[in-house]
Amino acid sequence: MNAEKAAIRRIARRMAEGIVCRTGAPYWRARVLRVSLLALATGSAVQAAFAQDPRLLDTRVTQESVTDTICRPGYADTVAPPFDQTMALKDRMLAARGIDADEGVGYALDRHVPIVLGGSPDATANFDLLPWGGHAGERRKSLLTVRLKRCVCAGRMTLAQAQAAITGNWVHQYDRLTRMDCGGSADETTSASRDDGS
Repeated sequence: MNAEKAAIRRIARRMAEGIVCRTGAPYWRARVLRVSLLALATGSAVQAAFAQDPRLLDTRVTQESVTDTICRPGYADTVAPPFDQTMALKDRMLAARGIDADEGVGYALDRHVPIVLGGSPDATANFDLLPWGGHAGERRKSLLTVRLKRCVCAGRMTLAQAQAAITGNWVHQYDRLTRMDCGGSADETTSASRDDGS
């Protein structure tokens, strides 16, 4: 069993470094392996399954439809619920957690899977509260979300991989994920990766 785990770690390391797997496995098995290893690298298989929870996802957004949905400029604005509706939800969530409304300005209404990565715009299960600042805050998550969307739209990452990354342990993977080359300028890559979370 330990030898098997070591082999999986070696393959995951080689795939993360971009070394092609040469085991002769059929395409679909190699694809499943890549997605599984990405899930392990970004948190766990549980997080990858969480990312694919249908309660969190918008059924209009699939890998085949990304060019017509999330990669289309202004898409999120066309599907997002009205501002008043989301603020009412934020107020209810703050009250449920015992957070005073005056302190609520320090929190963002976050989507586990953001709209621009195929998340449901209005499913209550997709919402959570995050502090605005800090290393695990909404500001950094938003920067990472933009980077992941750019990678999906450039064809450098699948939609499922981006969803697993943002619902996984994105805080620990932030530096690596924001340094990915996804077709943006060098300034865009380094500005996100240098963000200190303040």
